[in-house]
Amino acid sequence: MIELTKLNGSKVLVNPDLMELVEETPDTVIAFTTGRKIIVKESRQEIKNLVKSYRKDIFAD
Repeated sequence: MIELTKLNGSKVLVNPDLMELVEETPDTVIAFTTGRKIIVKESRQEIKNLVKSYRKDIFAD
């Protein structure tokens, strides 16, 4: 799971395997395979880096 910040400041843990789309419009919107969408403070690039780091940790074991 990766930790992201919603616009109201609350922290959420997100399963990156369920992410379908990340776009900046200018807010960063994440669409999930479940149909749900959330808006977060992190940029598209920050999310990309978090997902890459998450995947490296998973496959390092």
